Amino acid sequence: MTASWEETVQREDSKTVRVVFISLLLDLLAFTMILPLFPALLDHYQQLDKGDGLYSKILNSIQTISSFINAPPKESSVLFGGFLGSMYSFLQFLGSPIIGALSDVYGRKPIMILCLSGIAMSYLLWAFSKSFAVFILARFVGGFSKGNISLSMAILSDVTAPASRGKSMALVGIAFSVGFVLGPMIGALFAKLSTGNREGQWYALPASFAFALSMTELLYFSLSFKESLPRKLRAKSLTSGISSALTYINPLDLFQFNAVSNLTKSELHQLRTLGRSYFLYLFIYSGLEFTLTFLTHYSFGFTRMQQGWMFLGIGLTMAILQGSWVRKIPAHRTKSITELGLWLVIPAFVCIAIAREVFMLYFGVFLFAVSTAMVVTCMMTLVTRIGPENQKGAITGIFRSLGALARACGPIVASIAFWTLGSTTSYLIGAVALVLPPIILKSVQMT
Repeated sequence: MTASWEETVQREDSKTVRVVFISLLLDLLAFTMILPLFPALLDHYQQLDKGDGLYSKILNSIQTISSFINAPPKESSVLFGGFLGSMYSFLQFLGSPIIGALSDVYGRKPIMILCLSGIAMSYLLWAFSKSFAVFILARFVGGFSKGNISLSMAILSDVTAPASRGKSMALVGIAFSVGFVLGPMIGALFAKLSTGNREGQWYALPASFAFALSMTELLYFSLSFKESLPRKLRAKSLTSGISSALTYINPLDLFQFNAVSNLTKSELHQLRTLGRSYFLYLFIYSGLEFTLTFLTHYSFGFTRMQQGWMFLGIGLTMAILQGSWVRKIPAHRTKSITELGLWLVIPAFVCIAIAREVFMLYFGVFLFAVSTAMVVTCMMTLVTRIGPENQKGAITGIFRSLGALARACGPIVASIAFWTLGSTTSYLIGAVALVLPPIILKSVQMT
């Protein structure tokens, strides 16, 4: 009787993991569709604005500053892109802990449905965004609703034992890889098919398809997911949950790991050092990563389809490496492979910075994809080895918050540098700054 009950629980947990994976896959396919379209989207809103809208008002202010600092006027849209990228990540940084706290009190399913509804609404707003202001509103709604990824992690933690949790979490990485392989290409393809249609609203078709994917995800999750957090295990007070969530959005608490208890002095030092290395890496990396599409758009004249092919190459390289090699790295080599990946991203951005021909650009992008496949996965593996088992959720939550904060700051800082200094100087400065993360990581002694 007991064995039968245990088998039933295992089947339900396996089904929950499958539902989360499929839901994430649909979400990431929709989310990544906009990546190769960003530069052309901003150019579109600039032309649509006709000098009397929000875009023109902001652009006039930027051009006034440009005249004083000699910034290239054609690259002003990079600053718009950096603002939107940072705003989206910052809203995710603020929203995810609050959404997590709400789910601890009211359950995972209703809060996840709320998040997915917000994401679907953001794509619908994008599809009908005939002005830059509506497009910003769409990004605002989508950014704050993006707590579904952290919520997916919480669900997986609910239904998996500590010993098998790594395999379930690996599915999240696979969903990201597949999403970044197919999503940008789908977006670019739909944009190409719809060019010239609907009075020049070429983005309406990819946005509508993203909305269809998000609605499919919402319906699938609503019908297939069984609540993973029983009432008896839920937090009793929303006030205490929100108070705890605030430690995940306070930078001082994050870098000091104040939300984690029962750590030895050595473990606390290891986490703080890893956290500094991880944040600095993602801060510089995310900014340079975000401006890559603008560099290829302005310096190489890439079309939306060429942008899509570039992301396809990056995604395939990452997926192949993560599926065949990275996940099999022995425990004793994880730290050395992380350091190698951190060093490898430096020549990647040097090659991109000095590229005057497509071959050199693609070589830099290839090195970029290889290093990306190595660093984040291995860094998170190192993190999960530190601290007591009952604190692993708090530890990984802090690292996710550090990553979200880095991605909130990186794009706007890099975009300002790109706008004022140009792409070559910005990428070379970034490459020099990326020397620091592996040096910081080198000082950590992992047991």
